Amino acid sequence: MRHHKTTLCREILRSIVAATIILCSTCLQAQPQKSQSPDIQVLKDRLQRLEQEMQDLKGEIQAIEQTQPTPSMAAAAVPGPQPAPPAKSAKATATQEKSESTIDLYGFVMTDTGYDFGQIDPQWFDVVRPTKLPSFANQFGGNGNAYFSVRQTRFGVKTSTPTGMGDLKTQFEFELFGTGVDAGQTTFRLRHAYGELGQFGAGQTWSAFMDIDVFPNSVEYWGPNGMVFFRNVQLRWMPIRTKRTDLTFALERPGASADQGVYANRIELQGVKPRFNLPDISGHLRLTRDWGYVQGAAIFRKIGWVDTNDPNFNLSGTAYGWGVNVTSNLKLGTRNIARLAVVYGEGVENYMNDAPVDIGIENNFSNPVTPVKGVPLPVLGVVSFLDHNWSESFSSSAGYSMVNIDNSNAQNPSDFHQGHYALANLLYHPIPKVTMGGEFQFGRRVNFSNGFNFNDYRMQFSFKYDWKKTFAY
Repeated sequence: MRHHKTTLCREILRSIVAATIILCSTCLQAQPQKSQSPDIQVLKDRLQRLEQEMQDLKGEIQAIEQTQPTPSMAAAAVPGPQPAPPAKSAKATATQEKSESTIDLYGFVMTDTGYDFGQIDPQWFDVVRPTKLPSFANQFGGNGNAYFSVRQTRFGVKTSTPTGMGDLKTQFEFELFGTGVDAGQTTFRLRHAYGELGQFGAGQTWSAFMDIDVFPNSVEYWGPNGMVFFRNVQLRWMPIRTKRTDLTFALERPGASADQGVYANRIELQGVKPRFNLPDISGHLRLTRDWGYVQGAAIFRKIGWVDTNDPNFNLSGTAYGWGVNVTSNLKLGTRNIARLAVVYGEGVENYMNDAPVDIGIENNFSNPVTPVKGVPLPVLGVVSFLDHNWSESFSSSAGYSMVNIDNSNAQNPSDFHQGHYALANLLYHPIPKVTMGGEFQFGRRVNFSNGFNFNDYRMQFSFKYDWKKTFAY
């Protein structure tokens, strides 16, 4: 339509110009000499008005031409074969790719306040971790402690750049929750340092063995102890990535921990060193449908150790760990999501959200050269949570999780055997980027064989302020 309008304006302009010239010539020839002066002035005035109209029409034509689609877009709208567009220069292609690139800055500020009616390892004062609950009476002092924390506060950067090989995506993210040598501190901690191009990825991100979508809508930081939860350095291959199917394989950084049990102080064990000569191999397949999704994941790993000490003994050994993790989100109507998981394996405890060592020690007295040996510990984890939206402003989450370890016979009687985790909350969202609310939390620890157990109860109130900004470049 715009093309026809432009053509029409041009024809009108040509007609006006031609008519003006003819009119002026005719009038000048037809008038007597004595009356030409006043008639010429009238014609001049008319010509000036016509010239102004011509200028206005030119302006309209230019405005229409500026808003017209490019030839390639116009050709795409016309059915049938079209001539091939001219080849773009490398500079033009680079400019177009750059204009489609984006960078996202995101994060949140979060404050947790609460009261612990029981006790826990002080380095983990603001979370519920059954493995960190007391293994004997009053191990961490008396019951009852108030706590305040901003350690969940987070900052991240994501980028996306189109290329001929697919989108180049990167993510860099950190938080303030100290672990390892920084346990208990408010300090920077890397979460993600990851990039991917097309079907391939590399860096630190969620393990291919886990499913982050099982995590409920809670304000407690650590989360269900029975779920697989591990960010690991890895190489990924993602041959299938559609809205309905996701297939991923990964080679992950190996690592494991061991418990020397009742022999922990023996000098014979001090020369035993870990050895990891193969990466962990993991993968998952997710099928997404209208009712939700189901995901199956698996992992296989080799864990070795070498005895560098007493030549009279040979305590070197190898264990093979494996695991299967089945997870799902089910849409129960328009307001409910059930988050479910079951995981079982041997020697995969360090992939769990809250579980002890991968390798336990077992008596082997029938062999005088190897009187004790390391064995992978079987682990079972379950997760069952329901997220419910009462309205646009209120939501709740409630559920239960559990971890069970089959201990080896030479572990300490006070070693961790079983952990339970549960919570229920009511959260208020006064505006989309603000969350506040209260949460009741429960944790329970059961020891291996001495009969001791401990229950912990908490009330937590949290305030969270999200933010995000996207830039195109």
